[in-house]
Amino acid sequence: MALTLHELKPAKGATKRSKRVGRGLSKGGSYSGRGVKGQRARSGGRAGLQLKGIRALMMKFPKSRGFQSHYPKPAVVNVGAVAERFGEGAVVTPKTIMAKGLITQSRHGVKILGMGEIGVKITFKKCIVSAAAKAKIEKAGGSVLS
Repeated sequence: MALTLHELKPAKGATKRSKRVGRGLSKGGSYSGRGVKGQRARSGGRAGLQLKGIRALMMKFPKSRGFQSHYPKPAVVNVGAVAERFGEGAVVTPKTIMAKGLITQSRHGVKILGMGEIGVKITFKKCIVSAAAKAKIEKAGGSVLS
C-alpha cells in the first residue's frame, strides 16, 4: 500500500492544542491572563518597539560575538614545517611562507617557533624568531636577519 499525502499525520504527542483563554474553560476565564484594565489588557494594545533612525539601523545588524584582541598576534610557523618545504640555501620571508601555503595571511608578521628539526641551511628575513628556533637555525648553519 502506497503512502499518500492525505494520509500523513504528525507523530503521537508531537502537536499540542493551543490554550483557548476566555472561553469558559478552567484556568482561562475572568481576565484571561491579561490582568485588570490598561492598554495591555485591550485587544491590539501595546504595539511592539518602534525603532527609528540610526538606532533602528544598528539593531538590524547582528552583534559581534567572541573576543577581538587589541594586540593582534603574528601568524605562527614551526621551524620543522619550514625545513620540510624549503631547500638548502633558501631565503625565507613572510611572502615565501605564504606562497608555500604554511600560513593564510601575514598582516601582523610571521613568528617562527622551535618545534621540529631543521637540517638544512636556511636564511630567515623579516620574521620574528623565538630563541629556541634561532638556536636550531644557527646550529644547522642558517642565519636570522631582521
